[in-house]
Amino acid sequence: MANSSFSTNHFFTPFEESIDSYAIPARFTFPFDYEPHPLCILATQKLQSYLETQQDLNHNFGLSKVDGAIIGKMFGVLVVETQDGEIGYLSAFSGKLAGENHHTGFVPPIFDGTEDGGFVNIGMLELSRISREIKELEINSQEDVNEVIEVLKSYRKAFSISLQNEIFDQYHFLNKNGEEMSLRKIFEKAAYKNPPAGAGECAAPKLLQYAFGNNMKPLAMAEFWWGLSPKSTQWKHRSFYPACREKCEPILAHMLEGMDLDEKLQ
Repeated sequence: MANSSFSTNHFFTPFEESIDSYAIPARFTFPFDYEPHPLCILATQKLQSYLETQQDLNHNFGLSKVDGAIIGKMFGVLVVETQDGEIGYLSAFSGKLAGENHHTGFVPPIFDGTEDGGFVNIGMLELSRISREIKELEINSQEDVNEVIEVLKSYRKAFSISLQNEIFDQYHFLNKNGEEMSLRKIFEKAAYKNPPAGAGECAAPKLLQYAFGNNMKPLAMAEFWWGLSPKSTQWKHRSFYPACREKCEPILAHMLEGMDLDEKLQ
Protein backbone atom coordinates (compact mmCIF):
# COMPACT_ATOMS: atom_id res chain seq x y z
CA MET A 1 0.00 0.00 0.00
CA ALA A 2 1.43 3.33 -1.05
CA ASN A 3 0.51 5.09 2.17
CA SER A 4 2.64 6.22 5.10
CA SER A 5 0.18 4.77 7.60
CA PHE A 6 1.15 1.24 6.55
CA SER A 7 4.39 -0.31 7.75
CA THR A 8 7.15 -1.46 5.46
CA ASN A 9 6.79 -5.10 6.57
CA HIS A 10 3.61 -5.21 4.44
CA PHE A 11 1.23 -6.77 6.98
CA PHE A 12 1.73 -5.42 10.53
CA THR A 13 0.89 -1.74 10.84
CA PRO A 14 2.02 0.01 14.04
CA PHE A 15 0.02 2.93 15.38
CA GLU A 16 2.01 6.06 14.61
CA GLU A 17 0.39 8.15 17.34
CA SER A 18 0.53 7.47 21.07
CA ILE A 19 -2.15 5.03 22.25
CA ASP A 20 -1.36 5.51 25.95
CA SER A 21 -4.85 6.91 26.53
CA TYR A 22 -6.46 3.74 25.11
CA ALA A 23 -7.33 0.85 27.39
CA ILE A 24 -5.90 -2.43 26.14
CA PRO A 25 -8.73 -4.97 25.77
CA ALA A 26 -8.89 -7.45 28.64
CA ARG A 27 -10.78 -9.98 26.52
CA PHE A 28 -11.01 -10.63 22.81
CA THR A 29 -14.00 -9.48 20.75
CA PHE A 30 -17.01 -11.80 20.60
CA PRO A 31 -17.10 -11.77 16.79
CA PHE A 32 -20.83 -12.29 16.27
CA ASP A 33 -22.12 -9.45 18.47
CA TYR A 34 -19.86 -6.56 19.44
CA GLU A 35 -19.27 -2.84 19.72
CA PRO A 36 -15.92 -2.02 18.07
CA HIS A 37 -13.15 -1.35 20.58
CA PRO A 38 -11.69 2.20 20.32
CA LEU A 39 -8.42 0.77 19.01
CA CYS A 40 -10.34 -1.05 16.28
CA ILE A 41 -12.10 2.19 15.41
CA LEU A 42 -8.71 3.92 15.15
CA ALA A 43 -7.37 1.15 12.92
CA THR A 44 -10.53 1.25 10.82
CA GLN A 45 -10.20 5.00 10.32
CA LYS A 46 -6.67 4.51 9.02
CA LEU A 47 -7.66 1.69 6.68
CA GLN A 48 -10.67 3.61 5.38
CA SER A 49 -8.49 6.66 4.81
CA TYR A 50 -6.24 4.50 2.64
CA LEU A 51 -9.23 3.08 0.73
CA GLU A 52 -10.51 6.60 0.04
CA THR A 53 -7.25 7.82 -1.46
CA GLN A 54 -5.54 4.70 -2.88
CA GLN A 55 -4.69 4.32 -6.55
CA ASP A 56 -3.38 0.76 -6.27
CA LEU A 57 -6.58 -1.26 -6.52
CA ASN A 58 -8.44 -1.66 -9.79
CA HIS A 59 -11.67 -2.55 -8.02
CA ASN A 60 -15.09 -0.98 -8.58
CA PHE A 61 -16.59 -0.34 -5.15
CA GLY A 62 -19.37 1.68 -6.77
CA LEU A 63 -18.29 4.91 -5.07
CA SER A 64 -17.31 6.67 -8.30
CA LYS A 65 -18.50 6.59 -11.88
CA VAL A 66 -16.64 3.57 -13.22
CA ASP A 67 -17.96 1.10 -15.79
CA GLY A 68 -18.33 -2.53 -14.77
CA ALA A 69 -19.92 -4.57 -12.03
CA ILE A 70 -20.14 -2.92 -8.61
CA ILE A 71 -18.62 -5.09 -5.92
CA GLY A 72 -18.67 -3.77 -2.37
CA LYS A 73 -16.33 -5.59 -0.04
CA MET A 74 -16.07 -6.60 3.61
CA PHE A 75 -12.82 -5.58 5.28
CA GLY A 76 -11.48 -6.44 8.69
CA VAL A 77 -8.92 -5.12 11.16
CA LEU A 78 -7.29 -7.10 13.94
CA VAL A 79 -5.49 -5.24 16.72
CA VAL A 80 -2.51 -7.32 17.82
CA GLU A 81 0.50 -7.29 20.11
CA THR A 82 3.80 -8.54 18.69
CA GLN A 83 6.38 -10.62 20.55
CA ASP A 84 8.28 -7.37 21.15
CA GLY A 85 5.26 -5.85 22.88
CA GLU A 86 4.40 -3.46 20.03
CA ILE A 87 0.70 -2.88 19.41
CA GLY A 88 -0.63 -2.33 15.92
CA TYR A 89 -3.07 -3.94 13.56
CA LEU A 90 -3.50 -6.28 10.62
CA SER A 91 -5.85 -5.70 7.68
CA ALA A 92 -7.75 -8.15 5.50
CA PHE A 93 -10.50 -8.33 2.89
CA SER A 94 -13.06 -11.04 2.33
CA GLY A 95 -12.62 -13.21 -0.78
CA LYS A 96 -10.67 -11.57 -3.59
CA LEU A 97 -10.00 -7.89 -4.16
CA ALA A 98 -9.58 -6.57 -7.71
CA GLY A 99 -9.69 -10.21 -8.79
CA GLU A 100 -6.60 -11.12 -6.77
CA ASN A 101 -5.73 -12.69 -3.42
CA HIS A 102 -2.55 -10.73 -2.69
CA HIS A 103 -2.23 -6.99 -2.09
CA THR A 104 0.44 -5.14 -0.17
CA GLY A 105 -0.73 -4.27 3.33
CA PHE A 106 -3.32 -7.05 3.54
CA VAL A 107 -2.67 -10.46 5.07
CA PRO A 108 -2.49 -13.32 2.55
CA PRO A 109 -5.21 -15.92 2.01
CA ILE A 110 -5.09 -19.20 3.88
CA PHE A 111 -5.00 -20.95 0.50
CA ASP A 112 -4.46 -19.36 -2.91
CA GLY A 113 -6.22 -21.33 -5.62
CA THR A 114 -5.53 -18.80 -8.36
CA GLU A 115 -1.93 -19.78 -9.10
CA ASP A 116 -1.21 -20.49 -12.76
CA GLY A 117 -0.77 -24.20 -13.32
CA GLY A 118 -2.30 -25.05 -9.95
CA PHE A 119 -4.74 -27.92 -9.56
CA VAL A 120 -7.70 -25.54 -9.16
CA ASN A 121 -7.19 -23.85 -12.52
CA ILE A 122 -6.51 -27.19 -14.20
CA GLY A 123 -9.68 -28.61 -12.66
CA MET A 124 -11.79 -25.64 -13.74
CA LEU A 125 -10.51 -25.96 -17.28
CA GLU A 126 -11.52 -29.63 -17.28
CA LEU A 127 -15.02 -28.77 -16.02
CA SER A 128 -15.35 -26.19 -18.79
CA ARG A 129 -14.25 -28.73 -21.35
CA ILE A 130 -16.84 -31.26 -20.16
CA SER A 131 -19.57 -28.63 -20.22
CA ARG A 132 -18.68 -27.62 -23.76
CA GLU A 133 -18.78 -31.25 -24.86
CA ILE A 134 -22.21 -31.71 -23.29
CA LYS A 135 -23.53 -28.56 -24.93
CA GLU A 136 -22.28 -29.63 -28.36
CA LEU A 137 -23.94 -33.03 -28.00
CA GLU A 138 -27.21 -31.44 -26.83
CA ILE A 139 -27.25 -29.16 -29.88
CA ASN A 140 -27.07 -32.21 -32.11
CA SER A 141 -30.00 -33.68 -30.14
CA GLN A 142 -29.56 -37.13 -31.58
CA GLU A 143 -31.18 -39.95 -29.66
CA ASP A 144 -28.08 -42.10 -29.78
CA VAL A 145 -26.06 -39.50 -27.83
CA ASN A 146 -28.48 -39.13 -24.90
CA GLU A 147 -26.78 -41.89 -22.98
CA VAL A 148 -23.38 -40.30 -23.59
CA ILE A 149 -24.71 -36.96 -22.34
CA GLU A 150 -25.97 -38.54 -19.11
CA VAL A 151 -22.64 -40.24 -18.55
CA LEU A 152 -20.81 -36.94 -19.08
CA LYS A 153 -23.15 -35.12 -16.68
CA SER A 154 -22.55 -37.75 -14.00
CA TYR A 155 -18.81 -37.51 -14.57
CA ARG A 156 -18.95 -33.70 -14.38
CA LYS A 157 -20.83 -33.83 -11.07
CA ALA A 158 -18.40 -36.34 -9.54
CA PHE A 159 -15.40 -34.38 -10.82
CA SER A 160 -16.80 -31.13 -9.40
CA ILE A 161 -17.36 -32.68 -5.97
CA SER A 162 -13.87 -34.18 -5.98
CA LEU A 163 -12.31 -30.85 -6.96
CA GLN A 164 -14.23 -28.98 -4.26
CA ASN A 165 -13.12 -31.48 -1.62
CA GLU A 166 -9.51 -31.17 -2.77
CA ILE A 167 -9.83 -27.40 -2.37
CA PHE A 168 -11.33 -27.80 1.11
CA ASP A 169 -8.41 -30.04 2.09
CA GLN A 170 -5.96 -27.17 1.50
CA TYR A 171 -7.47 -25.15 4.36
CA HIS A 172 -6.07 -25.72 7.84
CA PHE A 173 -6.73 -23.32 10.69
CA LEU A 174 -4.64 -22.48 13.75
CA ASN A 175 -5.62 -21.40 17.25
CA LYS A 176 -3.61 -19.73 20.00
CA ASN A 177 -2.19 -23.07 21.14
CA GLY A 178 -0.83 -23.79 17.67
CA GLU A 179 -3.38 -26.55 17.14
CA GLU A 180 -4.27 -27.02 13.49
CA MET A 181 -7.55 -28.40 12.17
CA SER A 182 -8.70 -28.98 8.60
CA LEU A 183 -11.74 -27.25 7.17
CA ARG A 184 -13.66 -30.47 6.59
CA LYS A 185 -12.88 -31.70 10.12
CA ILE A 186 -14.10 -28.40 11.59
CA PHE A 187 -17.46 -28.59 9.80
CA GLU A 188 -17.78 -32.30 10.47
CA LYS A 189 -17.28 -31.59 14.19
CA ALA A 190 -19.97 -28.90 13.97
CA ALA A 191 -22.40 -31.45 12.44
CA TYR A 192 -22.43 -29.83 9.00
CA LYS A 193 -22.69 -32.17 6.03
CA ASN A 194 -20.13 -30.15 4.06
CA PRO A 195 -18.43 -26.76 4.38
CA PRO A 196 -20.18 -24.05 2.35
CA ALA A 197 -18.39 -22.66 -0.70
CA GLY A 198 -16.07 -19.83 0.27
CA ALA A 199 -15.54 -21.03 3.84
CA GLY A 200 -12.18 -19.76 5.08
CA GLU A 201 -12.14 -16.78 2.72
CA CYS A 202 -13.67 -14.23 5.10
CA ALA A 203 -11.57 -11.52 6.73
CA ALA A 204 -11.73 -12.82 10.32
CA PRO A 205 -10.13 -16.25 9.72
CA LYS A 206 -7.45 -14.70 7.51
CA LEU A 207 -6.53 -12.20 10.22
CA LEU A 208 -6.39 -14.73 13.05
CA GLN A 209 -4.45 -17.23 10.93
CA TYR A 210 -1.76 -14.67 10.18
CA ALA A 211 -1.58 -13.54 13.82
CA PHE A 212 -1.26 -17.06 15.23
CA GLY A 213 1.21 -18.08 12.53
CA ASN A 214 3.43 -15.09 13.32
CA ASN A 215 3.36 -15.18 17.12
CA MET A 216 1.10 -12.15 17.47
CA LYS A 217 -1.48 -11.90 20.25
CA PRO A 218 -4.96 -10.94 18.98
CA LEU A 219 -6.47 -8.17 21.13
CA ALA A 220 -9.63 -7.03 19.30
CA MET A 221 -11.18 -7.14 15.86
CA ALA A 222 -13.86 -5.46 13.76
CA GLU A 223 -15.24 -5.84 10.24
CA PHE A 224 -16.81 -3.17 8.05
CA TRP A 225 -18.40 -2.90 4.62
CA TRP A 226 -16.81 -0.67 2.00
CA GLY A 227 -18.67 0.41 -1.13
CA LEU A 228 -22.12 -0.24 -2.52
CA SER A 229 -23.96 -3.53 -2.69
CA PRO A 230 -26.17 -4.11 -5.73
CA LYS A 231 -27.49 -7.37 -4.24
CA SER A 232 -28.57 -6.42 -0.73
CA THR A 233 -29.61 -3.31 1.18
CA GLN A 234 -28.16 -4.91 4.30
CA TRP A 235 -24.62 -3.80 3.54
CA LYS A 236 -24.04 -0.12 4.25
CA HIS A 237 -20.89 1.76 3.29
CA ARG A 238 -18.52 2.20 6.28
CA SER A 239 -20.80 0.29 8.68
CA PHE A 240 -19.50 -2.36 11.09
CA TYR A 241 -20.82 -5.92 10.93
CA PRO A 242 -20.45 -9.17 12.88
CA ALA A 243 -18.67 -12.17 11.42
CA CYS A 244 -20.93 -14.35 9.29
CA ARG A 245 -22.27 -17.40 11.09
CA GLU A 246 -22.79 -19.74 8.12
CA LYS A 247 -19.17 -19.77 6.98
CA CYS A 248 -17.27 -18.50 10.01
CA GLU A 249 -18.93 -19.77 13.19
CA PRO A 250 -17.48 -23.31 13.10
CA ILE A 251 -14.07 -22.01 11.99
CA LEU A 252 -13.89 -19.33 14.66
CA ALA A 253 -15.05 -21.78 17.33
CA HIS A 254 -11.79 -23.63 16.70
CA MET A 255 -9.59 -20.59 16.15
CA LEU A 256 -10.78 -18.81 19.31
CA GLU A 257 -10.71 -21.91 21.50
CA GLY A 258 -9.15 -21.16 24.88
CA MET A 259 -9.37 -17.38 24.48
CA ASP A 260 -11.28 -15.16 26.90
CA LEU A 261 -14.05 -13.47 24.90
CA ASP A 262 -16.29 -10.50 25.56
CA GLU A 263 -19.83 -11.40 26.44
CA LYS A 264 -22.54 -11.25 23.80
CA LEU A 265 -24.24 -7.83 23.86
CA GLN A 266 -27.81 -9.16 23.88
